Amino acid sequence: MSAADVTATHAAHDTVEAALRAQLSKALGGMRGIIEAAVPTIAFTAMWVGTSELKLSLIVSIATAVVLLLVRLVQRSTPQFVINSLIGIAIGAFFATRSGDAKDYFLPGILYNAVYAGAMLLSIVTRWPVLGFLIGSVTGDPTAWHKDPGLVRLCSKLTWLLMLPCLVRVLVQLPLYMFDQVVTLGLTKIALGWPLQVAALAAMVWVLARGRTPIQSTG
Repeated sequence: MSAADVTATHAAHDTVEAALRAQLSKALGGMRGIIEAAVPTIAFTAMWVGTSELKLSLIVSIATAVVLLLVRLVQRSTPQFVINSLIGIAIGAFFATRSGDAKDYFLPGILYNAVYAGAMLLSIVTRWPVLGFLIGSVTGDPTAWHKDPGLVRLCSKLTWLLMLPCLVRVLVQLPLYMFDQVVTLGLTKIALGWPLQVAALAAMVWVLARGRTPIQSTG
């Protein structure tokens, strides 16, 4: 983050908590981002239920994501969230095509959530919670927050809340994957996707609403 960005952040928010709430809210991409992330999975699951054709289901899912991307480009709005979704779909399609098994469409997501949860847990155990670096982006110093035990505790709580959705997805979806429950995998991917992330964000915002830590530029 540049000095100008830090100055703008200071002007808009007078506490670390307020700045973090604003940045976390942006991370989801709003209601449109939530819908764009869910629609391709809904398309894949619906097509699989209707036809049991893996190739057709993959084509419809990818085509849906591409259409959403084109709409974003035509409207000249940020395509970030659609691109993220499209990359995930493409990786899932690659796995499923290689194995010929529809359940493998969901395997990359399960692995991603497992690795993400493991990395966040490690950051908490080592007392360098990943959310601390978001504070660093706000204050202009990536590591100064670590000198404040109160901020370390706050960031650990926030990182736990960020980690829980990933952990829940793995615990729910991995058994379904192992027992070849393709339709249920699709439904749980939708239900445990952005809705669960929104719930985690709401909990994080509630935690942040209780604090008043002044922003201090260290850059």
